[in-house]
Amino acid sequence: MIAGPGGVLDDEAREIEGLGFETCSSLVRPISPRADLEALRDLTRRLRRLAPHVVHTHSSKAGILGRWAARIAGVPVVIHTVHGWGFHAHQAPWKRWTFIALERAVRRHTTRLVAVSKANVEAGVDRRIARREEFEVIYSGVALEPYRRAAGNGMLRRELGLAPETPLAGMVACLKPQKAPVDFVEVAASVSKDRPDAHFVLAGDGELREEVERAVIAHGLQGRFHLLGWRRDVPEVIGDLDVLVLTSLHEGLPRVFPEAMAAGRPIVATAVDGGPEAVHHGRNGFLHPVRDVEGMARSLSTLLSDADLRRRMGEEGRPRAEAWDIDLMVRKQEELYLSEIAKCVGLEEAPNR
Repeated sequence: MIAGPGGVLDDEAREIEGLGFETCSSLVRPISPRADLEALRDLTRRLRRLAPHVVHTHSSKAGILGRWAARIAGVPVVIHTVHGWGFHAHQAPWKRWTFIALERAVRRHTTRLVAVSKANVEAGVDRRIARREEFEVIYSGVALEPYRRAAGNGMLRRELGLAPETPLAGMVACLKPQKAPVDFVEVAASVSKDRPDAHFVLAGDGELREEVERAVIAHGLQGRFHLLGWRRDVPEVIGDLDVLVLTSLHEGLPRVFPEAMAAGRPIVATAVDGGPEAVHHGRNGFLHPVRDVEGMARSLSTLLSDADLRRRMGEEGRPRAEAWDIDLMVRKQEELYLSEIAKCVGLEEAPNR
């Protein structure tokens, strides 16, 4: 595994038995021609040294640089997973079209494209990045069992000093522009007018934390809107919620959806990208247009006021979560690797693992 520096999970990656983990100091998130060229050179050197049979890239910028480096290094199979494209409607036009042009260019160096949602496939086809048959949909896997066991034992309410019957809605997300966390504060403020007894939690952290804190104060939600920071006990957090909320502006397909579904929790969210493949409006949750704060607030108020509806929607979501089982994802990715390797060496069928 080769990654940019400073990831919050770097130490955990280093502890995985059998995994070689390296960081590339020049592989940084912001666009920087000088750093990007150095990253391309560095990645090419590393891949020539490692001589892998397969390189599998993730994320937009690392995916572009990694695929170019893999081809320069002569790697036979180069796979890229689209976890939501690097271009979206909320970017400046020049930036959006730059990413589209780069994705088109690097497609020539890609053996196979994987998408985490059917919506991502359609977006790639519409922008002429690749043909539909060049994609394979493999949902991003989740270890579902901890969420199936998350029965809502009141852990989070006890931690916050709340009564067991307190209505509780929450969002689990990085505090970054893509997730629009301030929209969740505004949803909470609107719901509070109807349900002054409701509380709200936001698990995660990031660059917008101070902006979220200012919004909480501006809406008078101190003591009712709780910023939990980074959490390692996400199954227990989700299991204690009455409703999961997500206000994202764009997504591939948020993993928090199948997590909530496996825990039997209904969802109120924005209907972006692959979201409707997991949340069926009116069945296991409610979906709304981006920035539809009042619409989301109405749906959240409805669910917080109707325990039977929450239960029915939560149970509807449980079997739907099975499509995101991590064992299924791993098996499909292994089959893809072996199939593409077989093509490279001229075998009629993939070798056994």
